[in-house]
Amino acid sequence: MRASVLLSTCLGMLVSLAESASIPSYFERSPSTPRRLDVVKVQRELGAQLSKGSVIFGPDDPRYPEALSRWNNFARPKVQLVIEPAQETDVSTIVKYCNRNSVDFLANNKGHGGTLTLASFDGVQINLASLRKIDIQPSGTSAWFGGGVYDGQVSWYLWDKGYVATTGACDCVGMMGPGLGGGHGRHEGLYGMISDNIRQLNVVLADGRRIRVNKNSHSDLFWAMKGAGHNFGIVTSFELNIYPRGPDTWHYHNYLWTGDKLEAVFNALNKFHNNGSTPVNMANNYGFFAMNPAVTDKAPIMQWTFAYRGSAAEAEKLLVDFNNIPAAGSLQGDVSYPEITSFQGTAEDSPLCQHGGYRATGTAGLQVYNVTAERQIFDSFQKRVASDPVLAASAQILHEGYSTAAVRAAKPDDSAYPHRDDNLLMLAQVVIPPGDKELENAASDWMTEIAGYWNAGQPSRKPTSYVNYANGGESLESIYGYESWRLNKLRALKAKYDPFNRFRFYNPIVSKRGKA
Repeated sequence: MRASVLLSTCLGMLVSLAESASIPSYFERSPSTPRRLDVVKVQRELGAQLSKGSVIFGPDDPRYPEALSRWNNFARPKVQLVIEPAQETDVSTIVKYCNRNSVDFLANNKGHGGTLTLASFDGVQINLASLRKIDIQPSGTSAWFGGGVYDGQVSWYLWDKGYVATTGACDCVGMMGPGLGGGHGRHEGLYGMISDNIRQLNVVLADGRRIRVNKNSHSDLFWAMKGAGHNFGIVTSFELNIYPRGPDTWHYHNYLWTGDKLEAVFNALNKFHNNGSTPVNMANNYGFFAMNPAVTDKAPIMQWTFAYRGSAAEAEKLLVDFNNIPAAGSLQGDVSYPEITSFQGTAEDSPLCQHGGYRATGTAGLQVYNVTAERQIFDSFQKRVASDPVLAASAQILHEGYSTAAVRAAKPDDSAYPHRDDNLLMLAQVVIPPGDKELENAASDWMTEIAGYWNAGQPSRKPTSYVNYANGGESLESIYGYESWRLNKLRALKAKYDPFNRFRFYNPIVSKRGKA
């Protein structure tokens, strides 16, 4: 009888506890965003918890189109409502709210993520545009940056204060988007990539916790954030190395060449880069295969731009081989560092930076240019001028070369970034009208063909894909590294820091919901 009473009492206590407590939906194996979020309800429930200046709005708000504007509309995430936190602490509050209500969330800064995997998102977009404070530290060797800062903002601000930092190369792109995947830019020959210069990060984890991540605190996560960071958390602010700004002027030299000069140009480029030995002050060069009706409407041409950290006299000594190739056009000059983007086509108002395009892409990482492969790519472009003029008119086949000394000097195992022996970054893109499935398929096939030529041109190497250029169709190994220990370590860290895979929308290490 006594045992029966005890059992009845215990059962009653369990029922009472179950009725009075709820399991947070973050711990559900398969959280699912409601089909339609009620903006008014979210404003009522969450708004009072956020700091003054934070805003919550949906499709009926005039700010909504701008908030959802993206560089590539090929695979748009489905955003039901937008939350713009005014303070770092708000991000934690938003994530916890989303978890309690089984709502997926996606952090956004300048909207340049282009991977197809973003199309699987359906939920709340957390805009970081209000988190753009820059605070130079008293030592003058580092600064704290808000999670929403972007390249052009940082370059101009620091230059005026006497400094530079390892930003990306396009003014319009956020710092931490590329930075979490490495982050290439004009200073990497001297100082390395963005990720190489991160001292510490303030991160909101998948469960909403706020933590400080550096070599002494959560050092395992610090390793992962520098190369695969999109999979692990939202960076609300970060401390980054800064450097004295150096020469007052940078030299640029731009060229236009017709296709018959292709072999001469690429042989000169291979000599110039010398398999990763480009002089550190010859910061970068970009080249496009593209249509330019001002030169000819019958064939693509080659447009190339070089940027040198220093004087014209020094730069032109290194450009002799290119000056000896007859050009259809040439332009050079000296400007301050922040102005160099305007002359290289990567400023905020440059065509390359404009949002709204419907882009199919292909990518590859190279050590040297295979001249035969480049001729095959150029000739395939030439054929499409006649057969697919719509595609040809808006295609750009980009070749990026940097001075890579400091990137190559860093120990490969010290961060999740896996491709330190890639000297050259390739990105092919074509902008197409939306809604034309046949044209979309033709564009995707062409981009795959181009990437295939690049990879076939280096048969002794496995394909590599810079995570920030990957379109989502590449293998995980090509993005995150072929050494088995890399993916094993990343998956173990995923299980530790994001076991229910809330961060799974940007080239994810683990694509499914539930346990990593």
